[in-house]
Amino acid sequence: MKHFLLGLTAVLSSFGAVSQNTMLYKISGNGLKQPSYLFGTIHITCEATLEKPVLDALDKTSQLYLELDMDDPSMQATMMSGMMMKGGKTMSSMVSEEDFKVLDDFVKEKVGVSAIMLNTMKPFMVSTMFLPYLLDCPMQSIESELVKVSKEQNEEIFGLEAVEEQLAVFDAIPYEVQMQELIKSVKSGFASDREEIRRVMELYKNKDLNSLLSSIADSDNKITAEHQDELLFTRNENWVPRIEKVMKEKPTFFGVGAAHLPGDKGVIELLKKKGYKVEPVQ
Repeated sequence: MKHFLLGLTAVLSSFGAVSQNTMLYKISGNGLKQPSYLFGTIHITCEATLEKPVLDALDKTSQLYLELDMDDPSMQATMMSGMMMKGGKTMSSMVSEEDFKVLDDFVKEKVGVSAIMLNTMKPFMVSTMFLPYLLDCPMQSIESELVKVSKEQNEEIFGLEAVEEQLAVFDAIPYEVQMQELIKSVKSGFASDREEIRRVMELYKNKDLNSLLSSIADSDNKITAEHQDELLFTRNENWVPRIEKVMKEKPTFFGVGAAHLPGDKGVIELLKKKGYKVEPVQ
């Protein structure tokens, strides 16, 4: 279940420039009594150690907001229902018998169950089951580290969107497209996916937000390359009023997937258009 959660936004248009060499930004001005901080995360990685500026920002704020409230005890039950396709769709009905057998064999080998047991799940959700298989290291999460520090500071943890909202993204992206990409990945042994994750981790390590966003448009995966509105931009627009409301009440640390930050439709630019000062923290 944890792998489903961490992978929802691992798949990370406009390419407005932002400052390089930082994932951390201070938000101030426009009537804010105290600054808040915006941090670009990576959902799966080999190295999730938080740097000192990030720890300092966590120390200066009073609460943590991630994309989802990761310590919500009801999350697992909500996720289970949101993982299923609507309208009675099944994976086996969208591909040939031969292709479904290829998927079934792969799932049995890697997960230990038959694909028939997962037949009504959104294909993207099935693909997240293989995330640990794509890494050459134990899977770590920046979000988990942020949660750990916030709990040590006895601070509340919240989400910018509900689980239902995030999972609904994969109702907006056609199930057939998701299934095509899943079968393509399985047939190739997830070779392209593994290379994309390696490239994203390297860009994140280099704190290269602009290249991180452009890599999504150039992705070999149609889900990420052709559905940036659903995955990024619409969600950014939804988040900004929520971010405004929260940081007017308390100085807050916001941690969201790094690809949400840059570009003309990114959270940084949207906050600037609202009159806030958004400065890189080196």
